[in-house]
Amino acid sequence: MTFGPCGGVTDDGGCEVGHGPCAFLPVPTVQWPGAARPRTGPEPHLLALMRQRPVVVADLPAVALDRDSLERAADRVVGHVDAVLLGDHGAARVQFSPTYRASLVQARGLPVWQGLNCRDRNRVALEGELAGLADLGVGAVHCVTGDHTATGDRPDAQPVFDLDSTQLAAAARAAGVLVSVGETPHGPPAERRPHRLVEKVRAGADVCFVNHAGSVEALRSFVERATDAGADVPFVACVAVALDPGSADQLRRFTSLRLPAGHLAGIESARDPRRAGIAAAIALAESYLSVPGVRGVDLSGVPTPGAELTTATALAEIGRALT
Repeated sequence: MTFGPCGGVTDDGGCEVGHGPCAFLPVPTVQWPGAARPRTGPEPHLLALMRQRPVVVADLPAVALDRDSLERAADRVVGHVDAVLLGDHGAARVQFSPTYRASLVQARGLPVWQGLNCRDRNRVALEGELAGLADLGVGAVHCVTGDHTATGDRPDAQPVFDLDSTQLAAAARAAGVLVSVGETPHGPPAERRPHRLVEKVRAGADVCFVNHAGSVEALRSFVERATDAGADVPFVACVAVALDPGSADQLRRFTSLRLPAGHLAGIESARDPRRAGIAAAIALAESYLSVPGVRGVDLSGVPTPGAELTTATALAEIGRALT
């Protein structure tokens, strides 16, 4: 990486792959040289929509390498959310290419916010994916550095990381797509996270997804600090969705997870965890949307294996309540 630290820094300042402390912690925030390439043509649809009203984005739960699962999940949520975030599958490193996944989902009439990571591809391959996504007319591209291969189900694969999320954001802006990046408010060094976001915006980011921030107050503090630092972009807050004990356990595996006090415990102890999980997600999303500068939410979670389709149905219900 050149522009760090990533979102995988542990609470004690360590690297998520266990190779000692994060190398970026003792050094100043790396600055992006220059400014973002000016955008030409009409304003991207999702960006224009965020100026009119908050948007609802949802992670799309589907089985990796399963076209039928992907299409069936898309059919459940189409018309109930503004777009789906097609990021990495939570349990599988080998998956359909980003452009192919986007084409399958868009064919179902569902706008795509495609995730793209730097773990598996060098800059030439990433530029090829960006060209394909731009040609498809995807709604947006979410640029992340990506988890290290050592943390997934294919530790035998060599990590690439030819680019990092900041450099990928610049490449995505050059490709002409709407660009989003993520930031973890509480990730060490928390006091410098707003400034790191500023550098991503200078590189080309149009939108910031705020990773699970915890309380409304914590989200508000980060948005205010980032805006004051110069990150003049709309924010999309990630909302944790758990519908059963299994999906709650999956959420707990996130390196940077922060949730409001009792969020998961209340769902797990409820007589009807599914109904409690839907209600909790709606309430949390509404509270996040009350924060000035937050112009959308991302319904985020990892379903229990086998529950992908029922999870998609729940996401559609949450989306209907929020739009």
